[in-house]
Amino acid sequence: MKVGLYPGSFDPITYGHIDIVKRALKIFDKLYILVSVNPHKTNLFSKDERIEMIKRALEGCMDKIEIETSNDLTVKHAKALGATHIVRGLRALTDFEYEFQMTHANRVLDRSVDSIFFMTDNKYSFLSSTSIKEIARFDGDLSTFAPPFIVEKLRNKFNY
Repeated sequence: MKVGLYPGSFDPITYGHIDIVKRALKIFDKLYILVSVNPHKTNLFSKDERIEMIKRALEGCMDKIEIETSNDLTVKHAKALGATHIVRGLRALTDFEYEFQMTHANRVLDRSVDSIFFMTDNKYSFLSSTSIKEIARFDGDLSTFAPPFIVEKLRNKFNY
């Protein structure tokens, strides 16, 4: 069985994340989505809210997905779950530089876990959870960035 691990904050999950998940599911029999819990990072949504949004956004393919949370090193969590690959999305050159460094650090920590990269669809190449939170903060149109129920949750967070 081919097992992958897709880590991220998913604060909130976007159409870009959903695209990466659906493409990864064409390669992996099982995909763990790892919701990162970083005590040094302030999230808009709680861990439980993020998990619920992921489940709802991916409800059509949850039979091949499990959601985990972690505040540990991703490569250690991947190994513990039996994942052979860490799934990552690449949008731009800056993503590549960061992911290049992380992949090499992970190889030092555990050579048995590799990384696999998906180039984002062109229409999502600029998209990030940070950018949609900023657009939401100023009541911008989010319809092309995230599913309608997430847009509604963002509007509620910002009292619109």
